[in-house]
Amino acid sequence: MSRGTIRIDVDHCKGCTLCVSACPQEVIVINSEQVNGHGYHPAQLKEEEKHCTGCGICALFCPDACISVYREPMLHPAKEVGVWHGN
Repeated sequence: MSRGTIRIDVDHCKGCTLCVSACPQEVIVINSEQVNGHGYHPAQLKEEEKHCTGCGICALFCPDACISVYREPMLHPAKEVGVWHGN
């Protein structure tokens, strides 16, 4: 399974929970202990969880584009079949 992570712009997150509901891995929560400059509790990636796949569904659902998604490169890239390299 792929591994990834997300970065949330907590200054602009409104805590709408759309990303929390959309995440198929259930690794995003609302941080009830933090309040940003606009008075909202922002979303965050669960610290103890390492199951983010970097699928990007959370970023697609975020109405304020507060989420950046990062994926780790595959350790064993798929073999290229029938690709012409111009040689």
